[in-house]
Amino acid sequence: MKHFILTALILCLLGCSDGPLQTDFGSTLSESTSKKPNILLLYMDDLRPQLNSYGHQQIISPNIDALANRSIQFTQAYSNVSVCGASRASMLTGMLPTKTRFINYSTRVDIETPNQVTFPRLLKDNGYTTISNGKIYHHLDDRVSDWDEVWRPYAFDKNNEGLSPLDYWESLWKDYQLTENIELYKATNKGPAYESADVSDNTYIDGLLTHKVIKDLKRLKISDKPFLLTAGFIAPHLPFNAPTKYWDMYDRKDIRQPNNNYVPINAPKTSISNWGEMRAYTDIPKQGGVSDETAISLIHGYYATVSYVDALIGLIMTALTDLQLDKNTIVILVSDHGYNLQEHAQWGKFTSYRTSTRVPLIIHLPEITKGSKTDALVDLTDIYPTVVELLDLELPGHKLAGESLVPILKNPSLGGKSHVFLKNGEGYTIQTQEYSYTEFIDGNNETFASMLYDHRTDGDENINVINDANYADAVTKLSSLLHTEYANNITGR
Repeated sequence: MKHFILTALILCLLGCSDGPLQTDFGSTLSESTSKKPNILLLYMDDLRPQLNSYGHQQIISPNIDALANRSIQFTQAYSNVSVCGASRASMLTGMLPTKTRFINYSTRVDIETPNQVTFPRLLKDNGYTTISNGKIYHHLDDRVSDWDEVWRPYAFDKNNEGLSPLDYWESLWKDYQLTENIELYKATNKGPAYESADVSDNTYIDGLLTHKVIKDLKRLKISDKPFLLTAGFIAPHLPFNAPTKYWDMYDRKDIRQPNNNYVPINAPKTSISNWGEMRAYTDIPKQGGVSDETAISLIHGYYATVSYVDALIGLIMTALTDLQLDKNTIVILVSDHGYNLQEHAQWGKFTSYRTSTRVPLIIHLPEITKGSKTDALVDLTDIYPTVVELLDLELPGHKLAGESLVPILKNPSLGGKSHVFLKNGEGYTIQTQEYSYTEFIDGNNETFASMLYDHRTDGDENINVINDANYADAVTKLSSLLHTEYANNITGR
């Protein structure tokens, strides 16, 4: 397949950058090279922290687990918006969502925050080669100027319909491989919610992406410039499509539905989504729940897609080591948000519940050989200032919402933030180590419902204790915090 790039990759010899990283990490990094460290961003879509390294046994993910075992793994990391376009915009700009900004999947940084210096743009302006492979911004043509090269599988191939790369990508990204599913997709732009096809790892889009990333590593190896290289995987986003061998890694009879497949006690109706994204697939009912058989198949498919991407990440990490780029490359693995696998009678994301908001975040530094876990409370806006400090760059002239995680990387026992701010639809959330407090606020800025979950006793968020007198003080404090510190986020000013 011929690949047509949106902009040319610059691999000219422009000399070394200003010198080694001037932090505690810098002495180790500079032993093998005078260049600033590279960044490899492994960006996953809809991945919840249900991995072995996070204490769960259901999903088989040996390569991600191996990376975690020599990294700092964040167990309390949260997405500021639990929907792909908005979450990615928030993370890459370092800005929080508001009533009018970063709302849903259709978010565009080039329209909503055109003057913000994003972190890939900051790196590009500081001499980095920046390559966007796969899904980084939600839209293929958003903030193209941030990158030396933008690429997604198939998008820039010639097509008989005369479609633009963006439209062509939108017409084929579901990537079915079985003949009946391909024909259904072509005819209706819809298809089943999962597929098991007896194909090679290189057949689906994420396999093609992996091949491109490894090719890039080989090209970048000979460059004098440091790089930001991304691998934006589609999986485990719907449809749950993966080669059959990854489905076969699981025994169907061992797959279980969640114990809390019900609406939480006292939960406001507005907090429960109708999971419209999944209902758009042909094998999912338009109303009501799914059958037990379908539920098991969906969970099975989700697990299979994670295992598939895990194998692909293993190939990338092996290539990084074989090319000896691991000695000067920081690796960040993160997801744009979590995912509900029938918890609280919901499938998908974009809710204010922890299954939607909590994400895996793993940061590997070259000098780390034995990893650590940290329970520090962090959110995805913290990644931008962390990268800036690790690379010893100057912060942009505008304010960033996040805080650098470098102190936590040095000392994982630190507690992180006192709270983080999350927004999903009309739900505005203050997340602390102890509580998740959400107010649902309408267009007139009036609160019409609220909920409080005590994570000390109810980590699965099954009982809304907002009206329990024992929590009155907590509610007062959290509500006051929301309406003072985040007043502008609520009003959109």
